[in-house]
Amino acid sequence: MRILLDTNIVIHRESNFAHNEDIGLLFNWIDRLNHEKCVHPLSIKEIENYRDDQVVKTIKIKVENYNILKTTAPDCKDIEELRKHDKNENDSIDTSILNELYKNRVGCIITEDRGLHRKAKFLHISHLVFTIDGFIEKCTAEHPDLVDYKVLAVKKEHFGNINLDDSFFDSFKGDYNEFEKWYNIKSDKIAYVSETEGGVKAFLYVKVEEAKEVYDDIEPKFAPKKRLKIGTFKVVSTGYKLGERFLKIIFDNAKVYKVDEIYVTIFEKRQEQNRLIELLKKWGFKDWGYKTTNNGIEKVLVRDFVPNFDRENPKFTYPYVSRSSPKFIVPIYEHYHTELLPDSLLKTEKSEDFKKNEPHRNALQKVYISRSINRDLHKGDIVVFYRTGGYHRGVTTTIGLVESIHDNIKSEQEFIQLCRKRSIFGDDELRKHWRFKRPGKRWVKPFVINFLYIYTFQKRLNLANLIKLGVIADVNSAPRGFESLSLEKFNTIIKGSNTDESYFID
Repeated sequence: MRILLDTNIVIHRESNFAHNEDIGLLFNWIDRLNHEKCVHPLSIKEIENYRDDQVVKTIKIKVENYNILKTTAPDCKDIEELRKHDKNENDSIDTSILNELYKNRVGCIITEDRGLHRKAKFLHISHLVFTIDGFIEKCTAEHPDLVDYKVLAVKKEHFGNINLDDSFFDSFKGDYNEFEKWYNIKSDKIAYVSETEGGVKAFLYVKVEEAKEVYDDIEPKFAPKKRLKIGTFKVVSTGYKLGERFLKIIFDNAKVYKVDEIYVTIFEKRQEQNRLIELLKKWGFKDWGYKTTNNGIEKVLVRDFVPNFDRENPKFTYPYVSRSSPKFIVPIYEHYHTELLPDSLLKTEKSEDFKKNEPHRNALQKVYISRSINRDLHKGDIVVFYRTGGYHRGVTTTIGLVESIHDNIKSEQEFIQLCRKRSIFGDDELRKHWRFKRPGKRWVKPFVINFLYIYTFQKRLNLANLIKLGVIADVNSAPRGFESLSLEKFNTIIKGSNTDESYFID
């Protein structure tokens, strides 16, 4: 496949100052899969206008490593329409780059430019335009046999037991003059870390700050509140949704310590930092202002954590849900359950069996495939997952929150693309699900529910208890698809499961 690399990818790859663990993995995948690395001639023009002369000089020397497109596609009607909205030369170059993909001269584009991604949606080719992380996820899902990472489990560890000399920390050392000193002072403090045999791939340190904390270096000033500070946070692109797994840890800490707000200060020097900013904003963090330090000016992002619920943007108020939302109970087979919902493993299951990393295990956004007769679900609806197993072993385990529904899937390929990154199935298994037909019955097209993992019940109610409590009528009435739950029955499950009811805003 011919892959067209946007200007920002080339600069990120070839700049001498780049801390490029993620870009290195990206190019490793491209080379291993024998894809052709292409660059648009207008990207070369952009590079020549780059503000850092040394970077320009370096990249022009290395540009021979890429295949510069010899010809460029003429504009068609859709591209001409898109160009009407271009405000400057950079916008025009983005449109020209997209034109090569739109005219099928290249197989995909890799870019970190959000504007280019928005334009791709306008042309209905967004599924062929990837971020660095998105392309790595794609490769990981399509070629699990080529994945090098053996273990990427997240663990709590003392600073002093984590190798500060790992190249993972070089970017911190470059950003903060006294990082090593600060790190060593924290030697007995706890951090969250994910490691492979090749070293550290993700690191998180959080700190609770009381309302009396002073923030003289932040503008605008913070009002007195109890806050969780994200002190140190970095995730290398691995294709395994580690960013979401670590976000879950952040939200869990905020919940445990009952803070009013979460905040982070972060530089905007590198793409890895900008990508982290984009991830945080997807989950409700907003621009606040800036922090002035001896190392420069850092961006300040804030996330309100006072209980609230936004039905249109449930990620913005995660993990809170509204009890007044429509509620459903749905079955999930035993052999799929803990693979998709690893935080909800049963006491009879071994956590060691689920340490090997998979994207769907780490993701907060997950996929459920169904052929349920009832498909009348909407964003913000609550789903209770029932792990099948019969009278004694069938149990309610998990609360999820519907984020989107795809009920008009036009093709098998579209189905695979919708499910690939967040379901437990590989491409071959997804094809079987799409084609599945019960003997003697007509084929029923599956639909896809994207949901947010919210909560694991502390106490599991088995089918026997659910019948006794009047939630389910009898053994033959165990859920077979999405079945509506009344508020009374839902509350019965919540109370019988010893659920932390602070997750509900009403």
